[in-house]
Amino acid sequence: MQGKQELYPKGTGPKDAHTRPGIVFSKGRPQCQRCGTWIAENCRLENGAYFCSGCLLLGRVTEFHELVTDVTPITRPKEAVPCVWSGTLTAKQAVVATALKECLTKRQNALLWAVTGSGKTEMLFPMLEQAFREGLQVAYATPRIDVCNEVYPRLRQAFPSGAILLRHSQGEEWRDFQLLVATTHQLLHFYRAFDLLIIDESDAFPYVDNPVLHQASRLAVKEQGITVHLTATPSQELKQQREKENWRLLTLFQRYHKRPLVVPELCFMENWRKLPEKKRSLKKLARLCETLLKDNRLLLFCPQIDYLKRLEQTLQPYLAQWRVTSVSARDEKRQEKIQGMRDGEWDVLLTSTVLERGVTFANVSVVILGADHEVFTKSVLIQIAGRVDRLGEYQHGRVVFCYQEQTYPLRQAIAEIKAINRKRGQEDAL
Repeated sequence: MQGKQELYPKGTGPKDAHTRPGIVFSKGRPQCQRCGTWIAENCRLENGAYFCSGCLLLGRVTEFHELVTDVTPITRPKEAVPCVWSGTLTAKQAVVATALKECLTKRQNALLWAVTGSGKTEMLFPMLEQAFREGLQVAYATPRIDVCNEVYPRLRQAFPSGAILLRHSQGEEWRDFQLLVATTHQLLHFYRAFDLLIIDESDAFPYVDNPVLHQASRLAVKEQGITVHLTATPSQELKQQREKENWRLLTLFQRYHKRPLVVPELCFMENWRKLPEKKRSLKKLARLCETLLKDNRLLLFCPQIDYLKRLEQTLQPYLAQWRVTSVSARDEKRQEKIQGMRDGEWDVLLTSTVLERGVTFANVSVVILGADHEVFTKSVLIQIAGRVDRLGEYQHGRVVFCYQEQTYPLRQAIAEIKAINRKRGQEDAL
């Protein structure tokens, strides 16, 4: 498969392929060429050879291995793969979509900073249609499996005749493709493979602050290829990288339905860490939930999985008339429950931060319990708040931050949401 790198013992790979040593020494220090990890002195085999622990799950790279990549140019027919999406871009979305096509034509990297619910995926369609027409190799990568599973069917529906492959730990087997939809970890399989790499939610765990995945994304792109980053909450580091490397900056601060972001409300919740065991606090939370459930279904975010499970057990009796379940990264039935929430089978879904981004539900309100917990950074809070009012007519969705202490990230998140709404107003004026 063109661009996919395989691991071989030295000297045993195909002779006509591109070969790199698995481990090189720089200033006397060993470094893995697949993931970029600097190898510790104690990472040695019995024979004394170094091996890399950073990408061990993909096969052990040692001093006696080489990375072999098929670099035979793919001669795809330059024929149209039509986009059959029946929707219509708004005027502002169309401006961004045209700019993205220009970036592809000029081979210019870009950062698209667009609010949650702005229609980022749909704005990619014209650029992807151009890439298909030119016979280019494209990857859409994101840190979260749930985002892959959300986007893949939309791309399949928009480009039914395109060769699109879904790859993650629960995805499809390898086959020929022109558009890869994958988690960012899957990029470790490639070397100089893609003409266009789209990284969605590049500020999300586990991609953010992960040098291994950053290395993988750099090496996966062809030398003349481009990378387009998409996010509603760009980190300061990403903004600085854009300025340093002169990427094109594209912004859209208006949702496709033109309504503003929902500004979070504050609800003081004393000693929320012990809430699952305190009847008085449970009753207060249940009253809040019932108020919100009059108009919408409910996503209840918890800071830790163990806390979530305890809360589900003790809160459920207070919400006996409602259909309640929970989901987390450890849940083997996660995809089934998420689809059930989309299909209206659940009224209340308790969740960890696994659903902070990339999933869309109609008619929901959001409660973040322990919004002052360290796991809820500014960007996470903004992303979670963005789950509300994404689809259809306005359903009076609300966002409630339950806290004991008004932390800096909490205040920052509310301030930035208000600032984005002001920028949206300025865009309208223009």
